[in-house]
Amino acid sequence: MKIKIIKTLANIALVVMAASCSKYVDVVPDNIAVIEDAFETRDSAERYLATLYGYMPPVNGINNPALAAGDEIEVNDNVSRNWASTTISRGGQNIISPRLSYWGTGSVTNLFQALRDCNIFIANIDKPFDITEGEKIKWIAEAKALKAYYHFYLMRMYGPIPIIDENIEVSAGVDAVRVSRDPVDEVANYIVQILDEAIADLPIVIEDEASELGRMTAPIAAAIKARTLATVASPLFNGNADYTNFLDADGNELISTTFDAEKWTRAATAAKEAIDLADQGGHFLYKFLEAPEIWTDTTVTELSIRGSIAERWNEEIVWGASGRTVSTLQNWAQAKIALDLSAETRESVQSYWNAPVRIAEMFYSENGVPIDEDINYNFANRFDVSAADAAHKYYIRTGFETANLNMNREPRFYASLGFDGGLWFGHGVKDDENSLIVNAKKGERTGKTDANRWGLSGYWPKKLVYFENVQRGTSSGYSNRAYPFPMVRLADLYLLYAEALNESGQTGQAIPWIDLIRERAGLDGVVNSWATASNNPTKPSTQAGLRDIIQDERMIELVFEGHRFWDLRRWKRASEFLNSDIRAWNAEGETTEDYYKIINVGTYKFLNRDYLWPISEADIIANSNLIQNPGW
Repeated sequence: MKIKIIKTLANIALVVMAASCSKYVDVVPDNIAVIEDAFETRDSAERYLATLYGYMPPVNGINNPALAAGDEIEVNDNVSRNWASTTISRGGQNIISPRLSYWGTGSVTNLFQALRDCNIFIANIDKPFDITEGEKIKWIAEAKALKAYYHFYLMRMYGPIPIIDENIEVSAGVDAVRVSRDPVDEVANYIVQILDEAIADLPIVIEDEASELGRMTAPIAAAIKARTLATVASPLFNGNADYTNFLDADGNELISTTFDAEKWTRAATAAKEAIDLADQGGHFLYKFLEAPEIWTDTTVTELSIRGSIAERWNEEIVWGASGRTVSTLQNWAQAKIALDLSAETRESVQSYWNAPVRIAEMFYSENGVPIDEDINYNFANRFDVSAADAAHKYYIRTGFETANLNMNREPRFYASLGFDGGLWFGHGVKDDENSLIVNAKKGERTGKTDANRWGLSGYWPKKLVYFENVQRGTSSGYSNRAYPFPMVRLADLYLLYAEALNESGQTGQAIPWIDLIRERAGLDGVVNSWATASNNPTKPSTQAGLRDIIQDERMIELVFEGHRFWDLRRWKRASEFLNSDIRAWNAEGETTEDYYKIINVGTYKFLNRDYLWPISEADIIANSNLIQNPGW
């Protein structure tokens, strides 16, 4: 494997950390001008380490392309018309000023600067006179893990990137700074190498939770390794003939056009390593265990699903981004359900973060299979309206007329989505016999009542909202308990392992890992569900069939967490999903008849070039050794 010494001028002036930094990085260097000052003492060195964490790309807002630039979330045009994420989803990416870029000119965060600062830290951490040997070893490992993650983030977005192993001397010539791109496989191998080094020296668990929650651990580093190897094993980077002519100046392939099955075997091994380390660290699938006896199993299952991300620092969270807490997103996702809302209190939540109808269709039926496969589900009439019966009493107000699409669905549907007629457990009401209700028609408390604060599609991502949050009906304000954005959940690792096992020919061994997640969601196992309810009963027994199931499970289980956007790309399925009309219920409808009409509110556009981000034209012009991504 080639390890490249990056040809980048090492400007050693420290970069003051950006806003939104986490609680463990809230003290930063104050315009320190020279390396000697930055590493004079243990405390100043730790502040420098804090800046490395401060480069973490945004994950909890619209500057994370995975949240709003795909097809999971849609926001009304009055709010989102100028969002970069909206422009990307409509096919409006460009090379002059790339939207949501993390490479060089005009980037949201320049991750190459982050990598240079990681190298500075690693090269100088032995200088503080009062640092212990244990601290030095651990902090170097943290810097390596961050360095690996930043390489991975860039690779996932741009494909081949320059490997930043070391900074060069300031005295290097002009030609030395004209970098070239390294093949994806070499980048991945480099990431794995430095992660292996980091894993050996990182703690299994955070010991000082008061100040270090969110910092790197061995399970986190192993999870990054597993994602890296799964990404390069996937169709986008493994045997992709679309990139046959994507070569460097010497004629070397930058993305492999030859499929290598061994890549999936490596990914499976890495995913199992991550699971084992997470197990050693005390991580397990979250289940809500504090319910009063009067609450039904239905309610407890819903809270287990919602709590897997919204119960802060629960046992399932392998990596939580403590400085990127989910607060604003909860406000945006909160349906207006409080009783006696005044004009003032109505404005305390934005309520415009919505999921298109396609996402509502994605969830399984109550029998645990896709609704277009379920032999008992009336798929053709899913948009018709019926009155909810008593069997839905903990999901939908009995007698309420709502779409058939909202009935006879799996528990994750009801835990993840709020919709017209749907019940929203919590929100100040702890009696599941009297949960608050979503009333989404125009002029109703949840529906369109002003220019901006309304949901475009009629589906609110309830999963993102902690169940004890309250929009007050009698005084202004929204009581909102923030939680760290879930960078890695154990469920993600289980499904990643199942995928790698299946792709490496171990289909039967993959199924139990899927079933663990389905059990938490109140569903029967894969084999039995398909055998009894699907029009394709043998689907789980084939590699292709189980591949479809695993991909569906990832999209359902990890919905709204920023995975679907990247999964669709690595699976080479983005063009299948992201060239389509955006469907919604009619938010202008004031009656049941008018509201329950499917309308198109926009169109997603995606070209093959969109699988990889463009590099800024200014950076290409400045560096003749850089090759632009295909199609740009």
